[in-house]
Amino acid sequence: MNEKELVFLLEEESAKAMLESILPRILNPCITPRLIAFNGKQDLEKQMARKIKGYLNPNARFIVMRDQDNAPDCVTLKKSLLDRCIALGRQPIPLVRIACRELESFYLADLAAVETAMNIKGLRKHQDNRKFKNPDYLTSPSNELATLTKQRYQKVSDSRIIW
Repeated sequence: MNEKELVFLLEEESAKAMLESILPRILNPCITPRLIAFNGKQDLEKQMARKIKGYLNPNARFIVMRDQDNAPDCVTLKKSLLDRCIALGRQPIPLVRIACRELESFYLADLAAVETAMNIKGLRKHQDNRKFKNPDYLTSPSNELATLTKQRYQKVSDSRIIW
């Protein structure tokens, strides 16, 4: 088992769906992606150490991805997760990435892509609205996207097609 693997520990299925769409386009073919989706942030944080410590492939590298959600500070959240990864002693230290606030922030930053992927006319015109210029500041990007698409947005299935 000497293959090069990039193992993503993900908060939820929608992040997995998004990465399944993106990674084949950007990842070197000699690297095998492994996407492990958990049932929310508590499940991810509860099982993260066991998954990393017990992983048998010494050539595997880890990326932990989590939404900021309602955590007050993404920097503090990232440091907390990174400290837990460092304590495991696995080298190289896993990368930790926080989506501020939610995965849907990425989609709201490119409403033209959402319009094209979901075949909903008129979404791109909202990109100039003040709140969509910096979607990281929105309290609930997933609710904003649902409202904008008139409740057509589905987290997992649309995460596959938007990218």
